[in-house]
Amino acid sequence: MDIKRSGSQPSGKGPVDYFTGTVRLDAPFKGTGDARVAGATVTFEPGARTAWHTHPLGQTLIVVSGAGLAQREGGPIEQIRPGDIVWFEPGEKHWHGAAPTTAMTHIAIAEALDGRSVDWLEKVTDEQYGA
Repeated sequence: MDIKRSGSQPSGKGPVDYFTGTVRLDAPFKGTGDARVAGATVTFEPGARTAWHTHPLGQTLIVVSGAGLAQREGGPIEQIRPGDIVWFEPGEKHWHGAAPTTAMTHIAIAEALDGRSVDWLEKVTDEQYGA
């Protein structure tokens, strides 16, 4: 058993290549050995969001606070709120982030396939975000 105590890991910034706006990554976790699951708590300041991306084995988001937005390619922008659980299918192109005026925090969980859990694509434009 390995317990990561709250506050024992430093916060990190979301890389500018993959995020728009201010994004904080906290409490990253990853299995060891043959385990494939990994994740983190991610906080998006108002208007912040991921770039478009896919996951080879899908992704689960558990919204814990605030108000957010999520969209899969070709679908409408959906509002997401605390308690919502969002599942993106393997290979489904999507993005997620905060609402324009409200921060949002979610726990993101994804499995790795051949050592890769995400494929980052182009950034979500302001026009796409505001649609």
